[in-house]
Amino acid sequence: MNNRRKIIIALGAGLLTAARGAQAQQARKVPQIGYVGNSTPALESALVEGFRQGLRERGYIEGKTVIVHYRWAGGKIDAIPALVAELIALKVDVLVTAGTPGALAAKKATATLPIVMAAVGDAVGTGIVPSLARPGGNITGLSTLYNQLEGKRIQILRELVPKMKRIALLTNPANPFTVLILQSTRAATEALGLAAQVYELSAVGEFERAFAAIAKAKPDAMAVLADRPFLVSNRTRIVEFTAQHRLPAIYPFSEFVEDGGLVFYGPSFADMFRRSATYVDKILKGAKPADLPLEQPTKFELIFNGKTAKALGIKIPNSLLISADKVIE
Repeated sequence: MNNRRKIIIALGAGLLTAARGAQAQQARKVPQIGYVGNSTPALESALVEGFRQGLRERGYIEGKTVIVHYRWAGGKIDAIPALVAELIALKVDVLVTAGTPGALAAKKATATLPIVMAAVGDAVGTGIVPSLARPGGNITGLSTLYNQLEGKRIQILRELVPKMKRIALLTNPANPFTVLILQSTRAATEALGLAAQVYELSAVGEFERAFAAIAKAKPDAMAVLADRPFLVSNRTRIVEFTAQHRLPAIYPFSEFVEDGGLVFYGPSFADMFRRSATYVDKILKGAKPADLPLEQPTKFELIFNGKTAKALGIKIPNSLLISADKVIE
């Protein structure tokens, strides 16, 4: 075999080896996303589908061109830090969190891994980022306006229950965000001349005590303050209690109304999760979270459960019906 032929064979073998190596390297570089959910896949199916839709809109095929590692807290806030640590250990490229507890746990766990908040209550007020426009650090995403919406939510409840004078506020003190919205909710009730009583609920063993206290006080209506990790996970018990005691209530998430609650008003969380995929896409393409301003909700929903309204003897005013996005019958 002459030297020229040997060189060609060696060159060809080298190119083949390089090509195989490049293919293997490319296979290893399939983006890895860590996703921390607050409750269970079944309870947050609409949110997960929103996120997946956002990925599809940006050309990602889950399981092929992107891998998503899902972890679920089962409604337990204290379980979230371990899930975050587990995903960090997998060396994911970006971490997606849902809710304030998840974002705070991720912020505490890492200052380098990019974090996208699919939805967080008040990112500035809870100390997650210093500014919406200039988040800095490794965290960005979407922040709700819930602490600015409480006045509207209480006003809607007042229109449904015109004679309302006393209102129960159900809150989870274990969620840092509820401290902020409790303040704005109190301000809203005071502005309407309502007497508000706060009832705290942060563990399954506290349901009986909290419900007994509310039943004894006999308020005219109730507002459930935003808390996805625990209260949403136990929404069936809350909705059943309000039905049993014929207690009109407004809820912070649409899932409550889908399960029989009276009314929901707030951001479209499915849309927020869909939009969070835009941040993931930008980060995977090289953008830094510090350079990506946080966004706020652009789509809001007003949803009634018509069957529940009839059971409570409530006639939904036309002024609210024309604004409703959905009336569940």
